[in-house]
Amino acid sequence: MPGQSKTLEDLFHEVLKDIYYAERKILSALPKMAKAVKSNELRAAFEKHVKETEGQVQRLQQVFKIIRQEPKGKTCQAILGLVEEGEEMIEEFADSVALDAGLIGGAQAVEHYEIARYGTLIAWAEQLGMSEVVKLLQQSLDEEKMTDRSLTKLAETAINACGMKEAAE
Repeated sequence: MPGQSKTLEDLFHEVLKDIYYAERKILSALPKMAKAVKSNELRAAFEKHVKETEGQVQRLQQVFKIIRQEPKGKTCQAILGLVEEGEEMIEEFADSVALDAGLIGGAQAVEHYEIARYGTLIAWAEQLGMSEVVKLLQQSLDEEKMTDRSLTKLAETAINACGMKEAAE
């Protein structure tokens, strides 16, 4: 049977490569998103998340070192799709009051993907007795959740309201 000799540790490593690829891809997409938005608050949020993402990539590199593997990504189709959607949004809504709201929605889809991946990796690392790895991954998970909450707050208090107000005029 295919995959019969694979272990939870093998699965952990595969998903680790997935999130490593995803974080690096996000790192290249965030500056484009920051440049495209109209809201200074949203631009600042995206720019802040660039710095956080750089730290997350560094933590993932530490995890690879702990498990004695080379830091290597594995193409993540989910992130490629989400980044492509963001790029399409920028093109299609470039002059629209709805652009910022759309980019927040796209960014939150990315955050939710990352939250799911980090949560899974943490659970597996706990099962595998990798306490040092758990701590590193938990830091990234906490940052992703905080970013998601910040984006929600921005959407609710400013961006979506602005889009609705301008649409009504």
